[in-house]
Order: sequence, then C-alpha cells, then structure tokens
Amino acid sequence: MRARLTTGVLVLLLLLAGCTGGGHAATGGRITLRFQSLAWQQESVKATKELVKEWNAAHPDVKVEYVQGSWDSVHDQLLTSFEGGEAPDIIHDASDDLADFAYGGYLADLRGLLSHRLKSDIPQRSWRTTTFGDGVYGVPFLQEPRVLVANATWLKKAGVRTPTPEHPWSWPEFRQVTKRLSGGGRYGVAWPLKEPVSATLNLSLSAGGELFHRGADGKVTVRFGAADQVVPRTVHDQANTDHSASPTTLGSGGSDTLPGFFGGKYAMVPLGFSYRQQIAQQAPKGFAWQVLPAPAGADGLAQGVSPQTLSIAEDSPHKKEAAAFVDFLLRPRNMVRLALGDWMLPTGTRALQDPALHTAENGWATGTALAAHLRPAPAQSVRGYPEWKDKVATPAFQEYYSGAIGLAALRHRLERDGNLVLARYQR
Repeated sequence: MRARLTTGVLVLLLLLAGCTGGGHAATGGRITLRFQSLAWQQESVKATKELVKEWNAAHPDVKVEYVQGSWDSVHDQLLTSFEGGEAPDIIHDASDDLADFAYGGYLADLRGLLSHRLKSDIPQRSWRTTTFGDGVYGVPFLQEPRVLVANATWLKKAGVRTPTPEHPWSWPEFRQVTKRLSGGGRYGVAWPLKEPVSATLNLSLSAGGELFHRGADGKVTVRFGAADQVVPRTVHDQANTDHSASPTTLGSGGSDTLPGFFGGKYAMVPLGFSYRQQIAQQAPKGFAWQVLPAPAGADGLAQGVSPQTLSIAEDSPHKKEAAAFVDFLLRPRNMVRLALGDWMLPTGTRALQDPALHTAENGWATGTALAAHLRPAPAQSVRGYPEWKDKVATPAFQEYYSGAIGLAALRHRLERDGNLVLARYQR
C-alpha cells in the first residue's frame, strides 16, 4: 500500500510540474521562447517571420514562437503581462518606452548576455538609449531620422536651393523657403503634429536644445531655454505669421498629409524615414518626390532618435537562449533585412555599410548619411516622461502651434506643470 501511495504521489507531482510551464515551456528537452514582434508593415513582418523560421530550422532544441504585438497598445499590454507573470521572453519595443520597465525590474540587464560582436558593432551613442542606471536593458537595432519629403517638381520650378546632408538648410533658411513656396491656397510645408512632443524635442537637438537637465543629485528638471525655442517658434511662425504651413495638418498624423501632398497642396512634409514606403506605394504615376535632410542649427544635423529595441524579460528562465536568438536576429546581414523591410536604418556599423542602403533610389543614401548625426532622444532616461508628455507637453505644444497660447505661456506650462509631474518620480 505504501509503495502504491508513493508511486501515486510521484505521478501527481510530475503531472503538476508539467502544468506550470507558463509562457516559457520546455517540452521533451526542447525550450520554447516567445518573441513578441511589433513589425507591422508587410515587408517587415515577412522579414521577421522568415528569420524566426530560419532560426527554428537551425535550432531544433530552442524553438522561437512568433507573437504579434501592436505599437498602439504595447506599453499597457507589457505592463499587464509583466505584473501577471506572462511576459514574452523576447520583447520588441522602443527605447523611450523602456525606462519605467527597466527601473521597475521587469527587464533583464543584458551586459553579461550579449556577444562581443554585437556590443562592439553598435555604436556607444546607440547603447546610451537603452542604458538606465548601471544596466543595459535593450539592444537598439533600428532607427529612424526625421526627413523632409518634397515635391521635386515644385521645388525645381521655384528655383530654390536643394539642401544636402553636406549643405543643409538652416532653420531660418527653411522658413524663408516655405514662404517662397506658398501662395494661391498652397503651402510650403505641412507639419503633421498630432503627436508633437517627440518631433519637437528630437529636431530641437539640431539647435542645441536639451529641455531636460540632470543635476548633481541625479534629479531631472525642465528648462525651456532659447535653444529649445528655435524649432517650436519656426513651426508656430510658419503656421500663424507666414501662413506657409497648413494649419489644418497640425492635428494630423503623417499618413493623413499624403493625399494633400500628392495633390499638390503642400510642397514638403517632415516625416519619419519609414514613411517613404507608403509614398513609394501610393504616389500617383509620374509624381516626382525626393528626400531632403531636416534643417540644421547650431549643432548641425544632430537629431534625437528612439531606436527600436529588443529586450529580454527578467522573469524568463531562458535568458541565455533568448540572447542567442537576439544575436542571430541582429547579425549584420539579418539587420539589413530588417531595416529594408521597415524602410529604416540599422544601428549596426557593418549593416550600415551595405550597398543596398546607399542607393539614390527612394532617398536611401540621404537617410544613411544622417546616421552619424543621430543622438539619443532627450527624454530617453527621464522617469515620468510618458505622463509629462501626455498630460503637460502634448496639450501645451498643440495649443501653441495652433496660436491659442504664446511662447511665454508654453514655457510656463512646460516648466511649472512639467516639473511638478517629474518630481513625483524622483523622490
């Protein structure tokens, strides 16, 4: 009887053990890793799934399961999954979304997990976007400069100087050009600023703007100085003084401006580099467009970016295997495949040298020439930034760009209200 009872208990324990694998199963000696990807464009989804398939074919003992996520809901979805113990092993996100997860202990410190090849291939300026405190909590792998997409025929007829990465427009020159291109119900530029904060802060680096200042005690405060005002004043004056920027697009997303751009209503639209795919696919036959660098300021073509990242969940029991998959996914040739699929730039030095990224077609060469000027976005390591952006900065910039408030009121709200928000995260 005792022998039968002992055997029954052992069987029961084994059955229970087999039911507790959660999202990180190991079946019959085979590990299954869940990889949540935010790829959404058809080409990028295809490239990512192909790489997962290639990994699985070469690693029968470590299977990667592709899970589709969404940029629209990723922050809240990840927070829920972390707190519920159901986070994916490998997490696709953006560097400006990582700070709270990193400081909250949800992401693994990658310093001892990544290969020397990967660590040395990605420049230090990119690694700074995923460094929080003493740890590194994501691998930055794709980045997207903001560029000017222009109606080439319109600019040529107007006889304006064509800017290049070697000789870009200054912000004052850009304002004058848009005035010259405007008139008769047509505008020199359409600013799609439905989400105005990241665009404003990232472009302001070219003028020397920083906005967030970290003191000796490590605490961050907002100071909206003269350099921070260059880009907002340009946009405001184009829309409200010069009438060279369409006022109706200020509350629009990038895709919303494309019909008017194709229809000859706007000469230029500042957009993320990846929008070229939509333009190439949707532009009417015979429509000539070109990619121009964003204007330069006191700090040249410097521009803030928040690269796409790959992180590993702290709760994953298979961190080494997850890191090996990340290393495979980001081999130079594979990184190029991901970049081409997303119409973005890779962070890796070797990948950036690929000839496919240096062609004049669709503006690839112009974008690649900007890679050396990309810097961590000003808000990268600021705790409380999402709340500051949503509750303070977004409505303040929207009201300023629409002409509802002036520059003094914008500064007052960014600094006074903004510092009250950030102070709660830094006690």
